[in-house]
Amino acid sequence: MVDPRIKQLAKTILAHSIKLQSKQRVLIKGHVNAKPLILELIDQTYQLGAYPYVEMLDDDISRQLFMGYEKEQLETIRDWDMKKYQDVDAIVVIIGEENDAELADVPREKFRIRGEVMKPVQQFYINNRKWVLLNFPTRGLAQKAGMSSPKFADFLLDVCNVDYQKMAKAMKPLKALMEQTDRVRIVAPGTDLTFSIKGIPAIMCAGENNIPDGEVFTAPVRDSVNGTIAYNTPCPYQGTTFRNVSLTFKDGKIVEARADQTEKINEIFDIDEGARYVGEFAIGVNPLIREPMGDILFDEKICGSLHFTPGEAYEEAFNGNRSSIHWDMVLIQRPEYGGGEIYFDDVLIRKDGLFVVDELEGLNPDSLK
Repeated sequence: MVDPRIKQLAKTILAHSIKLQSKQRVLIKGHVNAKPLILELIDQTYQLGAYPYVEMLDDDISRQLFMGYEKEQLETIRDWDMKKYQDVDAIVVIIGEENDAELADVPREKFRIRGEVMKPVQQFYINNRKWVLLNFPTRGLAQKAGMSSPKFADFLLDVCNVDYQKMAKAMKPLKALMEQTDRVRIVAPGTDLTFSIKGIPAIMCAGENNIPDGEVFTAPVRDSVNGTIAYNTPCPYQGTTFRNVSLTFKDGKIVEARADQTEKINEIFDIDEGARYVGEFAIGVNPLIREPMGDILFDEKICGSLHFTPGEAYEEAFNGNRSSIHWDMVLIQRPEYGGGEIYFDDVLIRKDGLFVVDELEGLNPDSLK
């Protein structure tokens, strides 16, 4: 018997996230561990009179391919994938990996080559197709979260099925305020950072492209970032997890990067010019996600958090920065993580993870649960 929350999640994906219509074609890409959800998506897609297509993912096979990738080989994959994405109306990607460090020993150069060659495909479907990305519970993810497998499955299905329509309504005042704001200041232990967001759109994220969801994002004016930010959550990137990350900026550029693996993190930021500039600033508001687990799909939505992202800017909130990386890094400002403040044009809008402006109080956890 299928867990009713899996049925509800499939319904949310098809009706809310990608808004699938009769006769439309949806590509479902997922790890074999996500089979219960994939099967439910197939059934509900047929019930809508639409057409499902399935591509199974496997980390062992992906690793073997990564180890030998060459540009010419990837160009063929790029052309195939581009045709595939042109032929469908929507894409659902379900991650069910058991070991997120499976690619940790892949040479950095292979990631660079793949990122450069495949970037047009990624940009095409992100900007021209309906898409959604989510995780499915596995023992590996449960271990990262420090939970038993049953408890983590309950947690994931609960946080994925929050009321996204209620969340979207509560986000509208924050979107409006961000789009009226010039100067932002972030203060926290080890952090004093200033930048401008003037003239850059703010985008509400309430279950359309990510599940779980719960953030409003924009981007800093590219050269406006000054000061230091110290992240207090793990920062995973391509199979390696960095801790105690601290970035210092001058006129938009990272001029000093420190972490528990300082040399390695600087190698990543040296991959191209845009990697040392920031492409996203976002505020997390999901009321049911409170602790970091080293998985950015969850961590960037933590209530009382923000993320400040070196690398590529999204087209919807574009600040001119291009890069082969987009690395979301999270700072939690609730009291148990040291607290902190966010100021918009010198006005305090959030303190210790809670909004203190009347029109934004609907985004506080007690209001969204």
